[in-house]
Amino acid sequence: VPNGGWLDGALGVMAALEALRMHAAATPPVTLKLVDWADEEGARFGRSLLGSAAAAGSLKVDEVRGLKDRQGTELVEALAENGVALDRMIDAHLELKTIDARAYLELHIEQGPVLESMQKSTGVVLGTFGVERNTIRFTGQAAHSGSTPIAMRRDAFLAAAQTALECREIARRHSKPGAGVVCTVGVVNVEPKIVTAVPGVCEMSLDQRALDPGVLAAMLRDAHAAAAQAAHANNVEVEWRPLWRIEPRPFHPALVALCEEAVREETGDAPKLPSGPLHDAAEMVPHMPVVMMFAYSSNGLSHCKEEDTPLPRLETTIRAYLRLVQKTIAFVAATA
Repeated sequence: VPNGGWLDGALGVMAALEALRMHAAATPPVTLKLVDWADEEGARFGRSLLGSAAAAGSLKVDEVRGLKDRQGTELVEALAENGVALDRMIDAHLELKTIDARAYLELHIEQGPVLESMQKSTGVVLGTFGVERNTIRFTGQAAHSGSTPIAMRRDAFLAAAQTALECREIARRHSKPGAGVVCTVGVVNVEPKIVTAVPGVCEMSLDQRALDPGVLAAMLRDAHAAAAQAAHANNVEVEWRPLWRIEPRPFHPALVALCEEAVREETGDAPKLPSGPLHDAAEMVPHMPVVMMFAYSSNGLSHCKEEDTPLPRLETTIRAYLRLVQKTIAFVAATA
C-alpha cells in the first residue's frame, strides 16, 4: 500500500519466520512452510489476493489480462519484468496440491478498532466476511436548479442519498452482538456536475459485508428494495451492475478452537471476531483447515503511516501465535 504502515502483511511473515527458526534445530513431526504471498492488496492493478488466488486455482487469467496501473503499465508487462508469465501463474495451484498442505495459519494486525475498544491484545478470527459489491445507477432528468420546482424534479442524487442512508439502517438491523455487518457507499458520481443543475444521473458504489451468507443475501435484497423505493419516490429509474462478490469464508472449527486455547493461555481471555478486510487466508479455505489470529491495532488505523501496535501487545500476540503453531503441529500429526 503506498504510504502504508510497517505491520500490514510483514507481521505475519516475520512471526512465521520465527516459528521456523524455533524448529530449525530439530526435525518437527510435520513439514513447515512459510509463504509470502504476492500482491494481496491489489493496490497497483486493482485485483486483490493475486498470488493466493493463483495458488488456490481461483484466478481467472482472462479477467486480469487487461488490467493496467495508473501509469498505463499492463499487469502482463509488470509480471514479465519480474520473470513471471501470466499464463503460467495458475501452475501455482499444482504446487499447492502437490505439497498436500494440512493446515494454514495467518497472523495479521486487526486493521480496525474492536480489540482496542475491548482493551485486548489478541483476537481469534472466526472467518472473513463475504462481500457483495455493486454499482447502482439512478437516472432522472437534468434541469435548471433555479426554475424547476422541488415537487417536479427528477433528482437522481436525492434517490442515491436516500438509498445510502437506508443502507446504513439495513446494516444496523442485521447486526447482532458478535456478528456485526457493514455497508459502505465509497464512490458517488453525478452528472452533469454543474452547481446550477439538478443531477440527472447519479452512480454510487455499494459494498456490503457479512460472515453469514444468509444475512449477506438478505442485506442485498433489502438494498435492492430500498433503491427501488427511493427511485419511485423521486420519479427516477434505477439499475444495478455487479462489480464483485465473494462468499463468506468461515474458518475451520478445530483450528479456531486451538487458536482460542492459545490466546487464552497467553492472555487469559480469547475474544472472537470476524475479519472485515479480505486476507489470503480466504483463498486457502476451500483447500485445507485455516485460522487467523489478530493483533491489536492502535486507534484502529492501517494503510497509513500511523499504523502501529504497542510493542508489549505485539510480543503478547506473537507468543500466542507461536503457541498456536505448536498446537497445530500436534493436531496435524495426530490426524495424518
